[in-house]
Amino acid sequence: MLIRVEIPIDAPGIDALLRRAFSRDAEAALIRDLREDGLLTLGVVATDDEGQVVGYAAFSPVAVEGEELQWVALAPLAIDEQYRGQGLGSQLVYEGLDSLNEFGYAAVVTLGEPAFYSRLGFEPAARYGLRCRWPGAEAAFQLRALADDALSGVSGHVEYQEHFNRL
Repeated sequence: MLIRVEIPIDAPGIDALLRRAFSRDAEAALIRDLREDGLLTLGVVATDDEGQVVGYAAFSPVAVEGEELQWVALAPLAIDEQYRGQGLGSQLVYEGLDSLNEFGYAAVVTLGEPAFYSRLGFEPAARYGLRCRWPGAEAAFQLRALADDALSGVSGHVEYQEHFNRL
């Protein structure tokens, strides 16, 4: 298994994985649109021994109350069914967090299973007065600071790219 930053040749494999993992086209279309509009901050892939994409984590910019703070959203995270439960999702997220930290990003937000993301150092965003546009998502909306001062004086609405409105 190889985990690395995505390259252009990975796009068809990522597209196919997202369609398989989510049993619909919405997430694949989201990534295609973000990529085409230059709004995909980072994509991390896992490939098997044949070079097929079997895992993917995408990161795209978000704003807080309209202010750009070097924050990104982690979405989607997808693992091929036969590789689930083997720690691949955690490895993809950690690889992404390491790369984002090196590039000076301050924080990552995500909407996902608290039990999984808390193991990766994410905390409830509501604890810091942060919320997202999806009603009832308070428990699932989480964040991880990458910079010591990432949360200083920050609160309010975290704004995802408009592309997420189509999900």
